[in-house]
Amino acid sequence: MQQNENSYRVEAVDRALILLTLLAERGRLSVTEAGRELGVAPSTAHRLLATLCHRDFAVRGDDRVYRPGPQSFPAGRRAVPPLPDRMRPYLESLYGEVNETVHLMVRTGTEVLFLDGIEGVRSLRVGLRIGVRMPAYCTSGGKAMLADLDPAVVDALHSGGLPPSPGERIRDLVALRRALETVRRDGFGFNQDESEPGVTAIGASVGLVDGHHVALAVALPSVRAGSGGVGALSAGLLRTCRNARREVGSTDRTRRNGHQPTKADHD
Repeated sequence: MQQNENSYRVEAVDRALILLTLLAERGRLSVTEAGRELGVAPSTAHRLLATLCHRDFAVRGDDRVYRPGPQSFPAGRRAVPPLPDRMRPYLESLYGEVNETVHLMVRTGTEVLFLDGIEGVRSLRVGLRIGVRMPAYCTSGGKAMLADLDPAVVDALHSGGLPPSPGERIRDLVALRRALETVRRDGFGFNQDESEPGVTAIGASVGLVDGHHVALAVALPSVRAGSGGVGALSAGLLRTCRNARREVGSTDRTRRNGHQPTKADHD
């Protein structure tokens, strides 16, 4: 995470505020992730997180992962479970259906942030990307969330052009519009070697959950995606996202932005 240069900045306070922002954004944070984001040693990150725990701005679970504490919520506001915790049952359900690596992601502008995941156990599998940011248009879940939006909104988000991506399958807004039409038709986004060579993924939008634009995705080695592999996985993905959208999601904002119902909305 970039830090703004300011001669009055107190480094320790600045780092603590960054951690509070990350906890609010992701809902959970490990010492390793905190150290990586701050660019400090794990021992330094651990001390900062322990200080937040001392003042009840964070809590440390039995799994050694930190979550927002009671002081992170304004007075009188009911503490809503962090987004990864709310979505975890659906992530586990999806993993049980597909037996491949699965991810929870949110859209932040033109990017997606991988919030949580469960890694597959096959000898050849896709690793977890928790904490990683990527351009939305080159990920399956990102495409699914962009397809929720009115095309004019998508154009406005990318008014400066598309950011570079590893695969470079989609090179301009015209190609992106065509790709999103396919997503709206099929109900899910597809990514083959676009975000990472040798990786294929499918993702579907859940809509809004606690104000976050959310998607679930399945990732597998591209060599295993042929012979109807994607088609077999999409049914479980769409079913899980449909359940999550019905139980915890909302599409109010995307519909105000001109979202047209996809196949997944009707199935």
